[in-house]
Amino acid sequence: MGDVERGTATGARSSTTMTRLRRVFGVDMVLLHAPSVWDFRDEVIVAGPLADVIPSTTEFEMYPVGLTSIAAYLEANNYNVRMVNLAYRMLSRPGFDVPARIARLRAPVFGIDLHWLPHANGALGIAELVKKIHPESKVLLGGMSASYFHRELMDNPAIDFVLRGDSTEEPCRQLLQALREGTPLSEVQNLTWRRDDGTVVENPLSFVPADLDWVDVPAYEFMLHAVFKYGSLSDFLPYLRWLRYPSTMLLNSRGCPYDCAACGGGRTGYATVAGRARVGLRSPEKLVSDAQLISTFSRAPIFMVHDPRAGGMARARRFFELFAASGVPNELVTEVFFPADRDFFRMVRRATKGWSLQITIESHDRLVRRINGKFPCGNEAVERTIAAALAEGCGKLDLFFMVGLSGQTPESAMGTVDYCRHLVERFGADPRLQFYVAPLGPFLDPGSRAYEHASRLGFRRRFTTLAEHRTALLGPTWQDMLSYETDWMTREQIVTTTYRVGAALNDLKRRAGLIDEATHATVGAHLRTAVRVLAEVQALSTVSEPERQRRLALVTKALSAANSANLVAEDELRWKTANGIRVSFLLLRRLAEALARETGRGMARYHGRYDTHIATPRCLPPP
Repeated sequence: MGDVERGTATGARSSTTMTRLRRVFGVDMVLLHAPSVWDFRDEVIVAGPLADVIPSTTEFEMYPVGLTSIAAYLEANNYNVRMVNLAYRMLSRPGFDVPARIARLRAPVFGIDLHWLPHANGALGIAELVKKIHPESKVLLGGMSASYFHRELMDNPAIDFVLRGDSTEEPCRQLLQALREGTPLSEVQNLTWRRDDGTVVENPLSFVPADLDWVDVPAYEFMLHAVFKYGSLSDFLPYLRWLRYPSTMLLNSRGCPYDCAACGGGRTGYATVAGRARVGLRSPEKLVSDAQLISTFSRAPIFMVHDPRAGGMARARRFFELFAASGVPNELVTEVFFPADRDFFRMVRRATKGWSLQITIESHDRLVRRINGKFPCGNEAVERTIAAALAEGCGKLDLFFMVGLSGQTPESAMGTVDYCRHLVERFGADPRLQFYVAPLGPFLDPGSRAYEHASRLGFRRRFTTLAEHRTALLGPTWQDMLSYETDWMTREQIVTTTYRVGAALNDLKRRAGLIDEATHATVGAHLRTAVRVLAEVQALSTVSEPERQRRLALVTKALSAANSANLVAEDELRWKTANGIRVSFLLLRRLAEALARETGRGMARYHGRYDTHIATPRCLPPP
């Protein structure tokens, strides 16, 4: 009898020990970033120039930085969190087995971002795949687009939760705690969820932090140690060409004080979707601290998202004073949303070892700019800003235009070329001044003025549901994807005009010596291929199966050229210092410190101690 009792007790202790060990090494949440289309490898889609002026490809493999801050915050509270950029893995290895990889990942919760609407197809496809492979796990979606369509998302049985708002780090922790302890989900802020009887519950959107200093975003420290913790660099790489052309970023704010018509990140968008009545800023001290951390592992450019003056000139001056004192050697790339003078750019020059600038004016027509809210001033003010930046040593000045704007006709869009020719003449074909064009697409941002008040601005929306946007991403061409037309341009005109402007700008830049012959030839060849392939695919809409599939297979060979460098060559957007991954003593010291922290967190998990670093930032009142 005594031996039996001792055996039972030993078995109980062994079971408890194994349970504790599973807590130490088990993953509490897996965060997945999906491609734009699931599975794009099985589709023939002419996405054209939709990603020409951003670092990622047409699969938008760059994940939102909020994934890193969520992971870092949860890890600080002793949860194990793993990130996997599925989009990058699929692009870098065409044979990458997504179902097999998901099957090897085990966690009670899988989180998938649906921040940008062009991920509607991929995010939902991956969510359904996860639920099929791990029916016992919970599937959570978050991001601005998920927040907007949260009610529709809950109609999908594969999705268990949606976390709404722009700052879901703390609500995510609350959700994991509630699931672990079995406490009411009704207490989790910002959560949309489903009761056992199928009733959908929408908890109040009450967690809207007034600033960003309470959380690391982007969480570079987490990413550095997570690469070693989980033994994978590829899971964390942000975009396909990052190792060749690395760049990093400083997140100036969540929300924006401006309200550009087509931008879901403007005032209207953040108020509508995230309940944010005013901008949440990151302090100059935190921004510079982030820059110093970046300099320990990279010499690549640091891109500062949003105008440094967003919080006022006093805040901007404080940032540049601290940046100068820090001695960060990386090139700083920033942007301005309204005119700036030499005094401002002189401050930037004195604070940095090198700097560049991006300006999006969208149109040369000041009336169109005024309607859309971007640089709502005369052209002389735009040109004074350009002149001031170049005079103060700007290394590269990128000027961006768009096609498909409110109030813009095909003729007005073509006027972009004449205006750029004027700029070439005014600034003596200065090679630092480069200009680019892109279509407004594929979708209008949900929550933006153009989406919410489409008719007032002359937009005609084609899609209203998430399901419609999801289906549209299958194209088969980007003309089919476009979610709108305007009172001034049809979808066909938007496509045709985009290619016409792109071709003319490519020729202008070559004649002015702003690009070399090889770059000009590459863009020209890709553009012609794109136009030809788009027409061929559109013509197949009336061809019956299986002949249609046979002809589509022939088109596939030309897709790579048709979907890249239609308007801009890859190297045109590259900053001169876009290289320089390094391993420094400071980096090694930080990694050693991270290892010590991870050991402490492992012991805390072993003893069941979670939720030990809960932040209580000041939140904005409900709208």
